[in-house]
Amino acid sequence: MPAPRETIHVVAGVLRDARGRILLTERPPGKSLAGMWEFPGGKVERGESARDALARELDEELGIAMQSARPLIQVPNGRIVLDVWDVDAWTGTPTSREGQALAWVDADGIEPSTMPPADRPVVTALRLPDRYLVTPEPAGAEDDALLSGVERALERGVRLVQLRSKALPRASIATLARRLRETCHAHGARLVLNGDWALAEILGLDGVHLPAATAATLGQRPLPSHRLVIVSCHDEAELVYAERIGADAVTLSPVRDTPSHPGTRPLGWARAAMLVARTPLPVYLLGGLGTDDLAQARESGAQGIAAVRAFLD
Repeated sequence: MPAPRETIHVVAGVLRDARGRILLTERPPGKSLAGMWEFPGGKVERGESARDALARELDEELGIAMQSARPLIQVPNGRIVLDVWDVDAWTGTPTSREGQALAWVDADGIEPSTMPPADRPVVTALRLPDRYLVTPEPAGAEDDALLSGVERALERGVRLVQLRSKALPRASIATLARRLRETCHAHGARLVLNGDWALAEILGLDGVHLPAATAATLGQRPLPSHRLVIVSCHDEAELVYAERIGADAVTLSPVRDTPSHPGTRPLGWARAAMLVARTPLPVYLLGGLGTDDLAQARESGAQGIAAVRAFLD
């Protein structure tokens, strides 16, 4: 049998200017995918760490000296693994040193279809926050305590909220969702609804969060591309299926023991990081985590963390 082909490890950096715009470079004529736009970077050389490779590539391509960076997302794409870092600080002025065109673009203005396939999930990651609030079961359509808790979380910087209810009738969920939608949008945050994508579309919410069992019944994403589709996952098979139906992001759980799922074996940090590395989708780690775990989640390659009480307390 032929020997397996070696994985190509590629690093790329996300650089932002003072206005928050992101630097893209155009692939020059003569290269594969010429004319497409990508994040600056290149191949990791044998014996080189990803961080060192990124620093070298940014110096060679742009003439800048990287000072600090943190992992953003890893995207497996065939033989290639694209390892993307958020570059927090650098010295120098980015300049084309290899004849490539440069452009500073707002994250919302990046058109994924103009980018190589491996870069497209990165665009989604750039548009998503690092904290994802899942509401506890509401007491009713006029649950003022829940609304107040969500508003406090929004004031502390949460920008993605899931309304989850297993007990309320649909009409009550709709009433509560409308109130939450106004609160979230007033803070520049997005609201997704658990399970019921048709109601999410009717109410003009920002998307849906699909339980794994619901996602497994679908052959494709149930909402158009301008709405978010997030899927609950617990193992590699569910991650693969979420990607297959066109999900934008996933939650992966449980990382730790949780009172809400007694007897469920937790993944642990090492297993969670391994699974994160195997999906091109942005991943929110979930299960027994709080804000103190955010840094470790990011170091594990995750988008961030999802939590219920941790963001409401």
